Formats: sequence, structure tokens, C-alpha cells
Amino acid sequence: MKLKNAFLISIVLMAGLISSCDKNMGVNPASEQAAVANSETLASEKLAAQSASTLSSDMSLKSTNSSLETVNLGLAGEFAILSKTGITSVYKSSILGDIGTSPITGAAITLSCDEVTGSIFSVDAAGPACKITSATRLGIAVLDMQAAYTDAAGRSNPDYLNLGAGTIGGKTLTSGLYNWSSSVEIPTDITISGNSTDIFIFQVAGNLNMNSAVRVTLEGGAQAKNIFWVVAGSVTFGTTSHFEGNILGQTAINMKTGATLNGRMLAQTAVTLQMSTVVKP
Repeated sequence: MKLKNAFLISIVLMAGLISSCDKNMGVNPASEQAAVANSETLASEKLAAQSASTLSSDMSLKSTNSSLETVNLGLAGEFAILSKTGITSVYKSSILGDIGTSPITGAAITLSCDEVTGSIFSVDAAGPACKITSATRLGIAVLDMQAAYTDAAGRSNPDYLNLGAGTIGGKTLTSGLYNWSSSVEIPTDITISGNSTDIFIFQVAGNLNMNSAVRVTLEGGAQAKNIFWVVAGSVTFGTTSHFEGNILGQTAINMKTGATLNGRMLAQTAVTLQMSTVVKP
């Protein structure tokens, strides 16, 4: 009898042990799926947090790079047109602001007095009858023009590099530093958008060409006085085109028939006008 009871007790204990193992070692599909889902959620949240942190860092860098200081034009800023080798015009052009050339003689200024609403400065007695002779003023202005070019051309860490591969027609340009290692073509209208204090600097390693009848339009309060086109090559504006901003040209600036500019033309060689209009902002 005792042996029978012991046998029964052993069976009961073994059944309990097997049941316990099943509970501890058995796989519950629902529990496993919940654990995987929780793990995936945590990983997703971590990735999202890392992405947000990276985006925030990028935006901060962008904001810092876009907070440009203006280009100091010095005495050159008082001129609508300043040139080192001459200013010529096909009559009748219209310039609102002072013009001048240096170091070339005043004979290289071929505009008539009635084409300029402002003063015409010459380094000597040659030039239009209404000229003002002031070699000293012009010398300082030209040095300031060259310093402004060097400053603007030397700005680094551009916000935009080779935008549009050099063809920017149809684009809206916001504030910041732009750099092209090539020429820039403007075959269709563009917009420059920003507020009244935003600074725009466009560095062009080649030429700057704008097609006929194409317009640059300002939007949102952007001002021509805060826009600087720094061009190593020549600048050409097609017939009846309209441009905005200060042009710091290392070579020639050419305006074809009926072209207009709201800005300044500061050229280290010659400026040519053909029944064109320039208004100093």
C-alpha cells in the first residue's frame, strides 16, 4: 500500500514540474509580437529623434551662413556708374546718380550732360562740359570699389553652390551667399525674395548674361541696395531687359538698347550704354 501511494505522489509531482516548465519555456505568439512591436517603436522613436536633431543642426548652420554682412562700398557707393576705363553711351541714355572714371582721362566719358541727373566726375579737364574735376575723389572711390569686389568675391561657405548649373531662369532666389564656378545665364524672368534687411551676394566666376526682355523682380521688401552681383567676367544685359542690384564687375558691363537697371554699375574696365536707364538705389 505504501508503495502504491509513493508511486501516485511521484506522478503528481512530475505532472506539476512539467506544467511549470511549459509555463516558463512555452512560446506565446501574442506576447512575442507585442515585444517585437515595442522594440520597433523604440527604434523608430530613436531614429526620429536623431533625424530631428540633425535637421535642427542643419537649419542652425543654414541660418548662420545666411546672416551675411553687407558689402561696404565706401565712396564708390555714391556713384551710379564708376569705371576705370571709360563710360560710353548711345544717345539718349538716362542716369539718375553720379558717374565718373579713373584713372583714365575724362575724354573716355562720352555721355552728354543731359543724360545724367547728378554729377559727372573727371580726373582732368577733359570730358563733358558739365564735369567736375576731382582726381582725389575718384581715386578713393576706385580703391573702395576694388576693396568691395575683393571682399564680396572672397566670402566663403556659400549657401548655394552652382545653382541650376549656371542657368537660373524661372527661379526665386532667397537671401544668402551664392557661388558659381561657371558663367551664369538668365534666359527667363527671375525673382529675388526677402525682407528689407536681407543681404544677397552672387559670386560668378565667369560671365553674367541676361536675355532680351527678361526681368529681375524684387519681392517681399527685398531692396536693390542689398543685392551684390560679383562678376569676374563680362556682364551683358539684353535689349529692354531689367536688372536689380549692385554690379561689382572685374571687367566690362554692357547694356543693350532699352535695358534698365535699378542699382549701381561699378566696373574695373568699361561701361557701355545704348539708350539705357540706370537708377542708383
